[in-house]
Amino acid sequence: MLNITINGAEVKAQEGATILEVARDYGFYIPTLCYLEGHDSYGACRLCIVEIGEGSRRRVVTSCNYPVEEGLSVQTDTKKIIGHRKLLIELILSRAPNSKTLQDLASYYGVEKIRFKNKNDDCILCGKCVRMCNEQMQSGAIGFVGRGKNLKISTPFSKANEVCRNCGACMYICPMVEVQCRGPKTTGDLCNGCLRVTPTCVEVYDRQMCYVEDCGTCVRPGSKPTGGKSQKK
Repeated sequence: MLNITINGAEVKAQEGATILEVARDYGFYIPTLCYLEGHDSYGACRLCIVEIGEGSRRRVVTSCNYPVEEGLSVQTDTKKIIGHRKLLIELILSRAPNSKTLQDLASYYGVEKIRFKNKNDDCILCGKCVRMCNEQMQSGAIGFVGRGKNLKISTPFSKANEVCRNCGACMYICPMVEVQCRGPKTTGDLCNGCLRVTPTCVEVYDRQMCYVEDCGTCVRPGSKPTGGKSQKK
C-alpha cells in the first residue's frame, strides 16, 4: 500500500490505482464527464483535473489516468482548479447546452453564463459510447472519424454496420441522450435551477475547506469557517 495525501488527509492507496479511484474511495468528489468506470481512461474532458505537489512544484494533472505514487500530495479543489473547471464547463456547454449532466455541473460550479458561441451540437466527443461498444459490448460498430474540428463519432464510412447488435448501450451511456432539465423561468442557455455558489473559503485559503453539501460556510479574512466539517490547512 502507498501513503498519499488528499486535501490534507493522509490515506492509503493501492499501487497501480489512479488518483480519481483513490479519491472516490475516500469520498472526495472529483467531477468527470468522459470517465467510465471499468473502462480505459480517456482524459478528454479534463474536468477531473487536480493539483499535485507542494509549493512552486504544484502542477495540474488529469486524475483519471494519473497513477498514485508514494508520498503524493493531491489537492482536488484549489482556486486554480475550480477556475479551470468553470472554463471547461463553459466550453463544453457552448457545444451542447441541452445536456442535463452539463447543466447540473454548471449549477454545481456556479457557472451563470456562457461566453462562447453556442453550436447546439448533439455530441461532445466524450468517447463513452465508443469505449462501451468496443470494450464492454465487444462489437466495435462505432469509432472516431476525422481529425481536428472534423472529428466525429460514426460507423465505418458512415454506413449501416452489420456488426451492430442494436443493443442501445451507446445511447444508455451518452450524457446527451437525456431529458432536458430546465427551470420554469429559464430564458438563456443555462438553467441554474440548482445553482450552488462557490464557497468563500476558496478566496481566503486558496482551496475549498469544507466538503459537506450546502454547509453554509461563510469565511472572511481572519475568521474561521462557521459550518460543516472543515479540513485543517
